[in-house]
Amino acid sequence: MTIQIGEKIPEATLSIMTKDGPAPLTTEEIFDGKKVVLFSVPGAFTPTCSARHLPGFVDHADDLLAKGVDAIACMAVNDVFVMNAWGKSAGADKLMMLADGNADFSKALGLELDASSFGMGLRSQRFALVAESGIVTQLFVEGPGEYRVSSAEHVLSSL
Repeated sequence: MTIQIGEKIPEATLSIMTKDGPAPLTTEEIFDGKKVVLFSVPGAFTPTCSARHLPGFVDHADDLLAKGVDAIACMAVNDVFVMNAWGKSAGADKLMMLADGNADFSKALGLELDASSFGMGLRSQRFALVAESGIVTQLFVEGPGEYRVSSAEHVLSSL
């Protein structure tokens, strides 16, 4: 079942690249005591994700932070090395680039996507959410093939 507004972010461990290499990062560490915007894409370096979704959050990072957001996180079902390279290529230095390598967190949120017909296996749906102290306060899930409600501009206008 898909997570709903008012529900707690499920416990999971993601991966992030640090100066010392790949490191685990729990959802508790990401969300507890903070206002976080998390957006997820079907895949790093894919067309809409690279041309519009990630760049929108890079371009609007300061605007989101000015609205009281403590952290902006981009997530995809890719490995930590791919997420790190994608973040570097996009200039995403103000974002956390989170790897959900086995789609465990995507499944826990109920937002996984079977992209096997495209040769991509299990992925995450395109979505954005706002969580305050680990509780979802806003949730924007895109329909198949859409890119609108999970955009940085839409999330920013909702804050």
